[in-house]
Amino acid sequence: MDFNRDAFSNEELIHLYRNLLLPRMIEEKMLVLLRQGKISKWFSGIGQEAIAVGTTLAMANDEWIMPLHRNLGVFTSRHMPLNKLFRQWQGNKDGYSKGRERSFHFGAKPYHICGMISHLGPQLAIADGVALAYTLKNETKASVAFSGDGGTSEGDFHEALNVAAVWNLPVIFIIENNGYGLSTPVNEQYKCEQLVDKAKGYGMEGIRIDGNNILTVYNTIKGVREYCIKNRKPYFIECMTFRMRGHEEASGTKYVPKELFEEWGHKDPVKKYEQFLIQSQVLTEMGVADIRNEFKQYIETELADAFTAAEMVVDTEEEIADVFAPVPDSKDRVLINSITDTNIENTREARLVDAISEGLSMSMEKHPNLVLMGQDIAEYGGAFKITEGFVEKFGKNRVRNTPLCESAIVGSCLGMSLEGFKTVMEMQFADFVTVGFNQIVNNLAKIHYRWGQNADVVVRMPTGGGVGAGPFHSQSNEAWFTHVPGLKVVYPSNPHDAKGLLIAAINDPNPVLFFEHKALYRSISGKLPQAYYEVEIGKAITVKEGEDISIITYGAGVHWAMEYQEAHPEISIHILDLRTLAPLDYLSIKSAVAQTGKVLLLHEDNLIGGIGGEISAWISEHCFELLDAPVLRCASLDTPIPFNMELEKNYMAKSRLHQQVQQLLNY
Repeated sequence: MDFNRDAFSNEELIHLYRNLLLPRMIEEKMLVLLRQGKISKWFSGIGQEAIAVGTTLAMANDEWIMPLHRNLGVFTSRHMPLNKLFRQWQGNKDGYSKGRERSFHFGAKPYHICGMISHLGPQLAIADGVALAYTLKNETKASVAFSGDGGTSEGDFHEALNVAAVWNLPVIFIIENNGYGLSTPVNEQYKCEQLVDKAKGYGMEGIRIDGNNILTVYNTIKGVREYCIKNRKPYFIECMTFRMRGHEEASGTKYVPKELFEEWGHKDPVKKYEQFLIQSQVLTEMGVADIRNEFKQYIETELADAFTAAEMVVDTEEEIADVFAPVPDSKDRVLINSITDTNIENTREARLVDAISEGLSMSMEKHPNLVLMGQDIAEYGGAFKITEGFVEKFGKNRVRNTPLCESAIVGSCLGMSLEGFKTVMEMQFADFVTVGFNQIVNNLAKIHYRWGQNADVVVRMPTGGGVGAGPFHSQSNEAWFTHVPGLKVVYPSNPHDAKGLLIAAINDPNPVLFFEHKALYRSISGKLPQAYYEVEIGKAITVKEGEDISIITYGAGVHWAMEYQEAHPEISIHILDLRTLAPLDYLSIKSAVAQTGKVLLLHEDNLIGGIGGEISAWISEHCFELLDAPVLRCASLDTPIPFNMELEKNYMAKSRLHQQVQQLLNY
């Protein structure tokens, strides 16, 4: 191993050594604690410390890094207090995630480290978003994302690299090629001769380096960082290394040939660099011993401090409260929860599509840090022309066409949030959210609960049937997301609510799934205040008072219920529009139950697993004494939604509304 000291001073070489040695000695202690049962799990990076340490030291301290399991050197090189790291690994409340996450599944904004999730690929797209934020702010910074050789097979890898290249983002993608994805060798992971060859396919530069040589890693990253910032382009680095322990300690290493351990043992990054320093007379053996003794005492002292932590005291209220970031109070916040409010002035007749477009436009004016992303949303104006004319008004930096990379764009939105931006992403159709599902339910939804980082992201979801678009453009999939803690799910039925709820969603620091019924875009209209206002998220509204039965619904169901009432004036129907599906307005639901004692839950979604089942269960548990009949559900068939219009009509819940109403009345 050739260490080229170049212009490094002795002090700089020793500084690198100290940062390289510390994570090795911490890991050796952690393995002892693991055998003693004092920690439950450990992913060892022994043998590949030079990559994490060299990379971190080559970056500025305020540049975001997206590490993975074996990157302890990132955390120690950013000088995170060791006693708090120990508390994190012990699952203590005084760690970085309040005991909610394990090992390296946590982040810390003050140190510009973004916590990983177990699905490895999504980290890469977050780095895209951070780099885009740097670019929009004209900052001379770059971001770094780590991946293993196994992670390069994931779709998120392709999407993130493609977006970074297309958008000319200053991102450094570091691949730690340690020979195995858990137990699967690289010859079963990919067929290219070397991973760096993939860079060419994305139109970016790449290099393959010795990942065990701390000076090579440091110098390479330092130069690549300058390249990325100067040229506003991404860069791909394949670091050849080897992990000397199993994927995790419980995995063992029986699947690895013994000769590989012998070969890579001679390339140990700590030992080889230590020998170089001694041979170069930068350090003496006594000097090395002094540093090791210093670190041993430091580790023991910090560990002793960590062991003084109090036992976990469970606080259910705190657990629930930390799922969402608090919505800040605003002095100029205007709430207009109902179009019937007496203080409304300057209204006009507008369609649902107009209201959404106006809410977006006013929010863009209100928030200079708001960026819109989506397929064809720029010059074309989006599939439904919601953003038509926005490019001329706000520019292409803020109204961004995206490649067909839904997962990477959701991840990029999260990365933007790390740097204080707001984003609204348009799923061209709600059906397409499946290819971005992981980022939404595992990254956006959980990040505040895991380590206190907000995700200021709105995902717009054109949804629903009635337009003859078939199984992949007409699904009602809102119920998928109401099951996920950390997501807010909004579904307006009219122009007034659509504008106010969209503005509220954008002002909310939490991730919001905003459903817009395609068939209602241009088929309905109503009074729309011209003011910049919010409709409160989590607040239902009574559309019509009634005495015979209560219909609790949302979206197109509101209009079906109103049409049914007009066609059957002999029935007095109480209609509640939920507007928000997560969180639900249980007080209004209980009030609607009490109003008539007979409840019909109506939604376009399929019956099984629809939100109606959850509401029905809640009513049975909390409002049983108010009921005069069983709670009934009216929903669409439990089949995919068909293309043929006659088949679609039969599929829709609306075709069974009369039957269900009569059954409830006759009970």
